[in-house]
This record gives sequence, C-alpha cells and structure tokens, in this order.
Amino acid sequence: MPKQAIRTAVKVDLNTPAWEQPQLHNRWHPDIPFSCKVQPGEVVNVECLDWTGGQIGNNDSADDIKYCDLSRIHYLSGPIEVEGAEPGDVLVVEIQDVQPLPEQPWGYCAIFDKNNGGGFLDSHFPNAAKAIWDFEGIFCSSRHIPGVRFPGLIHPGIMGCMPSQELLDTWNEREKELVGYHASIGTDRVVANLPLEKFTHAGSADSDSAAKVAKEGARTIPPREHGGNCDIKNLSRGSKSYLPVYVKGAGLSIGDLHFSQGDGEISFCGAIEMAGVITIKCEIIKNGVKDMCMKNPMYIPGPVEPHYGPSRYLTFEGLSVDETGKQHYLDVNVAYKQTCLQFIEYFKKFGYSGEQLYILLSCAPVQGHIAAIVDIPNACTTLGVPVDIFEFECLPKEGGFEKIITSDCAFTSGA
Repeated sequence: MPKQAIRTAVKVDLNTPAWEQPQLHNRWHPDIPFSCKVQPGEVVNVECLDWTGGQIGNNDSADDIKYCDLSRIHYLSGPIEVEGAEPGDVLVVEIQDVQPLPEQPWGYCAIFDKNNGGGFLDSHFPNAAKAIWDFEGIFCSSRHIPGVRFPGLIHPGIMGCMPSQELLDTWNEREKELVGYHASIGTDRVVANLPLEKFTHAGSADSDSAAKVAKEGARTIPPREHGGNCDIKNLSRGSKSYLPVYVKGAGLSIGDLHFSQGDGEISFCGAIEMAGVITIKCEIIKNGVKDMCMKNPMYIPGPVEPHYGPSRYLTFEGLSVDETGKQHYLDVNVAYKQTCLQFIEYFKKFGYSGEQLYILLSCAPVQGHIAAIVDIPNACTTLGVPVDIFEFECLPKEGGFEKIITSDCAFTSGA
C-alpha cells in the first residue's frame, strides 16, 4: 500500500493568542481534554508555538524578555490520545523530524532578569538580554553574537504524558513541602513553582474542569517522572523516548522546541527557542512500567547530530571552589559554574561581552560533563566548546588575542 501524506494532528496559528487555541495547554492535569487521537504506528505532524506563546519578538530590544509573563508558560501542543495506551504501559515516541515553521525562520535565546526567572549565573548576569538567531537550513547565526555559525540539533524541550490524579497530588505535596521548608529558613530564591490559577490555559476544558485545572494543575517548568521539561538536546531526529503512561490514552504533550542547545541550558531561556513542527510516531509497550522497572523515562539518542573532531573541542575545567575562594565539598553545581565562568573570561578577550558569551554557552553545541565526583573535596566538571563554530582562530597561543568583536546583544531600554 503506498505511503499517505503525513497528517497534521495538531496545528497552531501564529496570529491567534495562544490562550485562545484549544489544542494548547500550559498546565499538567488529567482533566485537560485530549486535543486529537493517533493510532499506534501512525506518523503525524505536531505544530508548536514557542514556549512563551509568542511573547518574544524579532527585534533589538530585551524589554519583551524582561517583562515576559512566566505565569503563562509553557504552551504545549496536546494532549494527544494514543489509542490503546493504558496506565502501566510505556509510550515509545520516535521523533522522525523537527523543523522551524516556514513562516517563522528565526528563534531567540535570552538571559532572564534575576527577578523574573533568573538563570544559572544570575548573580553575575542579573539583567535581561537577548539574541535573535536566523536559520539557514541546518545552520544558524545571530546579528547579536557575530563571528559564530553552527548547525542546530533541533529537539523538543518538553515531552511527557499526563499524570494521574494520584501522581499530580504527589507532585504538589512534595513541592509545597519544599517551598515551605525554604521559607522557614529564609531562602531568598524561588525553589519551586506551585499551582497558579492566573493565566491557566486548560485547552478545550469546560468551565468546571478548567477551574479544577487552574487550582490543581502542575506548572510545566521542571522535569518530573512523566518526562516534562527535561531539555535533553539529544532527543532529536531518530531518537526514541520511553515514557511511562498514567492515564488511559496517555495524553502526550509536546512543546518548547529548540533549534540548538548547550548542555544545561544554563541561562534559563538558554536554547534557541522557536515555533516549529515535530514529526512523531508512537508505539505502546504493554505493561512496560513493571517489566522495565521504570521510575523515570529513558531514551535512545538519534543518529543525527553536529560532528566535531575530538581534538576540535577547547575544554575548560572547574572545581568545587567558588569565585571567592571558598572550598565546597564535592559540589558539582559550584564546579560547573566555575567551568562556565572560565569559558566566559577566556572569550571576552576577543571583544565579546559577558552577556553574549553566557547566551552562546547556553545555546551552542557545547559538551558539559562530570569528570570526577569521588576525589574529595573537589568535584571536577568540564565544558567542551567546538572551536569550529567560530569564524576566527581562538585556540590558546602566546601573545594574547586581538579584540575583533565590536557589537553586542540586545538589552532593555535604557540599559
């Protein structure tokens, strides 16, 4: 039988507010109605808005980043009902392709203001900044970070099945406990985002169900047992994800598409965010959760990714000694921050600003690793940067470097 045209299971409209599109939602809750149905083995296209639902523009100001309303995120396409999926099964999602929407061949990467999202290095870079990236086939480049061009490894930042009511209650209880504990000891950071009724979008739910979703729905910000916002760059073309199923029909949702991302997505909005279309095929492994002793998702990377020779990575090391010289005990978080800061200081010598490099580190195809976590008191992390993404020679040499970069990324008005 000849192949048929690929059906678009979820379609989005770039000109309609995301909260007016019933095939989208921005909370996790089992009462959000399915937006469509697919059969096991059926190949379908799923269109997605960018994670903010279109709040960010292709311009030279970071005002839209500074004032981005994070109570609205993430807008996900779905939930998709997979015929025959039952609680206890494992849903196998094969990603066959991911592309930008043809009518929007650009994306963005940004530093969020410390008081509105922040990021891994927000104590060093507390103010909003942005870079727009233009897509040229598999490549991207930015007027806000000149001298750089690289191929993307396009992938979804979020993919997961709907939780059962029991699992949802578990999430809310444990995250509420975490928030309460940190409030009691005076922590000055947001440690979790609890259910928030403001700007909840429950897809096509009726008023009673929408009210329940608004009151109980889990935010889409962290990864959890069902998948969610894992931001794993290797979930690209040809990859397979194994997701536990908690409700009848699975309720698969996808969104937060990235053209490229570095390990860690450290600036919070650290990938090159985009609107796009993902082509998927779903299969079901009956009783897979029990048979595979699955607590969290698993995946097999795809065969397609940017290739740089092993000797073409300039690799930085970091230890669990912070910038004040204080020793920490096997602290990978501290070590990786030091690794990132060393990269930033090195490439400043070429004329880049710290903000440009923080953004680049978040979205370029860098390789972050834990090198050692047993040699007390220091953990050691590494960050490999492919030197071939730069359009100039940047390897260490005697005599220092010439400043060749003279422009900067986009900042807020008056900055």
